[in-house]
Amino acid sequence: MKDYLKLHFIVLLWGFTAILGKLLTVPPVELVFWRTGLAALGLGLLLAARRLPWRVAPGQAARLLAVGTLVAAHWITFFLAARLSSVSVCLAGLATLALWTSLLEPLLLWRRVRGYEVGLGLLTMVGLWLVAQAEFGQLLGLGVAVLSAGLSALFSVLNAKLIKEHPPLRLTFYEMLGACASVAAFFPAYSRWFTGGRGLQLAWHGYDWLWLGLLAGVCTVYAFSTSVELMKRLSPFAVNLTINLEPVYGISMAAGLFLLGVPGFGAERMTGGFYLGTGLIVVSVLIHPLVAARAKRRSGAHSTPCQVV
Repeated sequence: MKDYLKLHFIVLLWGFTAILGKLLTVPPVELVFWRTGLAALGLGLLLAARRLPWRVAPGQAARLLAVGTLVAAHWITFFLAARLSSVSVCLAGLATLALWTSLLEPLLLWRRVRGYEVGLGLLTMVGLWLVAQAEFGQLLGLGVAVLSAGLSALFSVLNAKLIKEHPPLRLTFYEMLGACASVAAFFPAYSRWFTGGRGLQLAWHGYDWLWLGLLAGVCTVYAFSTSVELMKRLSPFAVNLTINLEPVYGISMAAGLFLLGVPGFGAERMTGGFYLGTGLIVVSVLIHPLVAARAKRRSGAHSTPCQVV
């Protein structure tokens, strides 16, 4: 029971990241630079404290660093979606991760298309259409969130191969390092063409130091390292099913902040169509591992799932 409660707490932290992205004053690109840089530093210290090997062959290191660019792109679009819309709409779009994964896995892993994934994908699309109709004024933010989910799905599919070759902590350390380096390499072009002449805004203001500490230290380093430990004792099915509750927890917290009158969360007041559409998306996400487990029992197939948040 203690492990299950700890797992739900971790998923709650991951759901809280969109809210932190809304609270921070640092723009999305600079925010991802700080998050990935601080996370890489924390993971490096964790590897040293546990005396785990961190060196890899140059070719392998290049692959891991390159995949880290997808992490950067995913988080930039994720935090941008939270700025362009409400936290709830952002998380509703992000919940299409399972749909994206079902589309990308057959293309990249050369496996057959599964009928139940097509059906659940259609259900997700209906839910997404209802959300778009209900919150038409936040359509841009919803679209960016769906794009962010696609980038996350692509990253997850590629990671499914890499996780078999590298320990999770070392894998994530290099990917965070690659994400931070790719954002830094993007800075000159970003500063010239995408900031409206304002240049880079790396400075922290107000409580940014606290929110960044929570985002990088608690929601990234602590949450990930603890989830790795829990995966040694809990079944992959239980872990993945719980992680699918992330949008539910995040939307619930955002609605709670709205009810408490917290400044900046007035846009969390949603229509009935939004909750109906989001409900369909979440139902499809929660049903997916149940149907997948049943299909595996029938076929007798075994695989190693890989969930990346």
